[in-house]
Order: sequence, then C-alpha cells, then structure tokens
Amino acid sequence: MLDGPDQGADPPGERRPYNQGVIYFPLALPVLLLLSLLLVGLVVLVELKVLAYAYRKIGVRPRYVFAVMLLTLLGSQVNIPLYSMPVQRIVRPPASAMYGWAYGMPEVIHKGATVVAVNVGGALIPTLISLYLFARMRMYGRMLIGTAVVALVVHQLATIVPGAGIVVPMLVPPLVAAGVALLLSYRRAPPVAYVSGSMGALIGADIMNLPRVAEIGTAVVSIGGAGTFDGVFLTGIIAGLLA
Repeated sequence: MLDGPDQGADPPGERRPYNQGVIYFPLALPVLLLLSLLLVGLVVLVELKVLAYAYRKIGVRPRYVFAVMLLTLLGSQVNIPLYSMPVQRIVRPPASAMYGWAYGMPEVIHKGATVVAVNVGGALIPTLISLYLFARMRMYGRMLIGTAVVALVVHQLATIVPGAGIVVPMLVPPLVAAGVALLLSYRRAPPVAYVSGSMGALIGADIMNLPRVAEIGTAVVSIGGAGTFDGVFLTGIIAGLLA
C-alpha cells in the first residue's frame, strides 16, 4: 500500500527499469512500405513462374503461355452477353399483426429479365484451350469420361446463392479432375486433368443450372464468373503440377 508521495521515487544511484510495455518499430514507415512492395512483387513473380510452368506441362506451347495467362487474368473482368431470358420472382411479404391477430399479406410477383453472359477469363479462354488440347492430344475417350465425372460431382455440390450466383467449393474441380486424370491416364495426366476440370466445372456448375436462373435473382448471370472462376483457374495450376 502506498504510504506517501515519495513511495514511487527511484532510490539514489539506481535507474528505473525499462518499461517492457512500450512497442516501437525499428524501421521507418517508408522502408516498411518499400519492403512490402518488394514482397508483393516477389509473390507475383513466383505466381507467374508457377503458372507458366503449369501451362507448359499441360500442353500449351511456350510462346503462347504469357498470352494465355494475360488473357485469363484480364478476361476475368469481361463478360460477353449471350441472350436475355424473362424471369419472374415471387416475393412473400412478412405477416403483419393488428390487435393480436396476424394477417398474411398477398404474394407479389416481380417480372423482369436476366442476361446470360460468358466470362472471357473463366469460360471462353479455358474452353478454347480445352478444344486445342482435345484435338492435339487425341485422348478423346479419357477426356470425355473425366469431364463427365467432374461435371456430375460439381453439379451435386454447386449451390445457388440468391443475389450472388452459383457457388462451387474452389478446390473440388481441380482435385477431382486430378484424381480422375491419374486413374485414366497416369503418364499423360496434366492435359486430361485440365480439360476434365475446366469443362466439368463449367458444365456441372453453370450450364446444368441455367434452367434455375430465376432463383438467382440478379440482372446478369455469368458462365465462368466469380463463383466458378477460382475452380477453373486452380485447375490449370494443379493439372500442370501433376507432371
């Protein structure tokens, strides 16, 4: 218990111990920002090298690898409209209470239209690469079987999120495609995995769910868009790393 005003003073000849609760940064803020930028740049370079290696192992010629990566990444922000389809959505207003009695409100039907589009980076580019590999590798049966298996699995796991789109666990298409490719063609698994994963994800998640577009409730539905792009993109990386 403190007994007087001099209780907390330092004794003569002794120094106050260092306060360990003080936190300070040994580097100036500009140096930290520079190091952060260098770290981000290093991560980007590593990612690009991994992608380039993966696409080469899949079967894409080295001179086309950079163009494919650039179009895939930039094309993920571009949607090409295909057609518009009329949709109607039934809205059930919440019940209202008056004098202790609950009254149900009549349903309201909203009519509108949804534009179905195709995403360049998530659907168009992977489809063109898959057609190229399909014609070049000539493993028609294995690629078709792999695509069918991945499409069935993805379709069972795809979830329609109203107001957002069709969502698929991003690791499902690449992992299922890798497993199927190793079983069907162990020595030439990368191209089989890429075609199976890319086409299986697009068919199982997006194309097979087109009849349920009205449940999404958005103005635009993109094939290969945000809900599917991650899975298709990771398929290319994991397929290349199978080599």
